[in-house]
Amino acid sequence: MDYKLEVTVIPVSDIDRAVHFYKALGWRFDAEFADDEGYRLVQFTPTGSPASIIFGTGVSNAAPGSVEGLHLIVDDIEAAREDLIGRGVQVSEIFHDKTGVFHHAGTTGRVAGPDPARTSYGSFASFTDPDGNGWVLQEVTTRLPGRV
Repeated sequence: MDYKLEVTVIPVSDIDRAVHFYKALGWRFDAEFADDEGYRLVQFTPTGSPASIIFGTGVSNAAPGSVEGLHLIVDDIEAAREDLIGRGVQVSEIFHDKTGVFHHAGTTGRVAGPDPARTSYGSFASFTDPDGNGWVLQEVTTRLPGRV
């Protein structure tokens, strides 16, 4: 049985501001639906991703900005960071974790600069959407066995 993660719900406080932000990232605007009772749903898909995000009114009870650790996998962390900066996004400096493994929560354990050996999965940068939902860029150049 295959289980594919295809949609992640992002809690936002201002739908139109979020639409503007994700459009500015260059993500594909997939759909918008609203009804007469105040329900509104918007869906975007990051460039090159098989998974999408959804946000809106009546879509989640989570507090706006409460999601963290949303990972965008890129093959060139420096180019991805520069692309986002060019789109007006405030992106952290590139970092790696002091353990040499996966990053810690927040800014704990961050060491400035990409992974010294430039190992796949080892370099990161982070940014937030206007509500504070946390995104992490992770550089993956060679996938672990069994990964797509």
